Amino acid sequence: MGIKEPIRPPLRGHIKTDVLIVGAGVAGLSAALCLIGSGKKVVLVDKNICGGSSTGKSAGFLTPDSELELSQLLRKYGINGARDLWGVAAKGVEIMVDNIQKHRIECDLQVQDCLFLGKGASGWKDVQEEVESRKKLGYSSTIYEESEVPSVIGSHVYSGAIRYSGTYGVNPLLYAQGIKQVLLDNGTEIFESSEVLSWEGHTVHTHLGSVTADKIIFCIDKPKPEITKYNQSVYHAQTFLSISEPLGDEDIAKLFPQGPMQCWDSDLIYTYFRLTGTKRLLVGGGDMITTYAKNDTTTPRVIDHVIHELKEKIPSIRPLRFTQYWQGRIDMTRDLVPTVLIDPERPWTHFVLGCVGLPWGTFCGNFVAQNVLDDQALDYEKYYRYFSPNRKFVIPLWMESIFGKRLVFTINNAWAKYRQRDASAKS
Repeated sequence: MGIKEPIRPPLRGHIKTDVLIVGAGVAGLSAALCLIGSGKKVVLVDKNICGGSSTGKSAGFLTPDSELELSQLLRKYGINGARDLWGVAAKGVEIMVDNIQKHRIECDLQVQDCLFLGKGASGWKDVQEEVESRKKLGYSSTIYEESEVPSVIGSHVYSGAIRYSGTYGVNPLLYAQGIKQVLLDNGTEIFESSEVLSWEGHTVHTHLGSVTADKIIFCIDKPKPEITKYNQSVYHAQTFLSISEPLGDEDIAKLFPQGPMQCWDSDLIYTYFRLTGTKRLLVGGGDMITTYAKNDTTTPRVIDHVIHELKEKIPSIRPLRFTQYWQGRIDMTRDLVPTVLIDPERPWTHFVLGCVGLPWGTFCGNFVAQNVLDDQALDYEKYYRYFSPNRKFVIPLWMESIFGKRLVFTINNAWAKYRQRDASAKS
């Protein structure tokens, strides 16, 4: 994995520290990195390896678009709120790219514009709304009508597209491992294969040891009820990724006439793809049945269908062979905005939950670490309000016991994404 110690031993025995971070995905790594040079003793534990869960299995899109388009944020939060939340993810992108460049992390960083592709009349409407939203907030973009789309993507089936820059692609597992090496070089103690099983006061317990800390930061996916009652606020969606054999230069030119971009379409369960530095096509997606299903699907049938549909849209990639696939579960909340909180009963403890997208996780981890350091540079009240676990939804949490978690989540998710308007938002 490109570092000197790819596997760290598990925690054994009892240790004490100033700050304990539980979870070494992109949020936990960001929190730990923020604490370098603070004079705090920092311990980082993970049940897997650094980046071994949702982070390392992601597609590596570094863009403020993480499930929610800018037009959706604008409708829900108004201009000021949309600017705040778009700025959260944009700041996450900036932090990650700065980390890569500052520490010279070899993780296949690719400068790639975003291309949001509309499908049908509704997709063209989505593209137009996105362009207008960017104009309102002062962000530049380029719009392509249906006849112009083939100039940027090798397809004639899309009804329009919007393109904007300042976005990147990255190998997320190599990024996580690179940050891990930076942390080790700066004195952070890291223990892998060390799942936290219980928590009492200032002490957490793993299967072989325990840690007592003045401050605790939980940056975890799939939280268990014995760790936090806010596990009820976290949901999961299954997604699939596949990667192809290398493309030739002529094939790349047909697929991306103006150079490689990271792309996704306007479907509810959208298909997304980008080119890696090794000239392989990374494709992701799912279907309506398995995305929100209770049990995982492990066969390749879903991703095979996604690839088949993409080949129908883009003729030049039809001969392309896809050689590997993997599936995973994405953490999310009912409105796709992270949940970040200080535990009201144990105020020395922070939680970062349900971050959809690497930039969101990066910002949130950095944010809580700055709070631990009592840094006054950020507007804590504002962000804790946006990320509050008590924000309102059309169907309250208690109704899950009647209708079931999946149904309540699906309705709340659709309402938040397509219908919700914040009463306090000013247009």
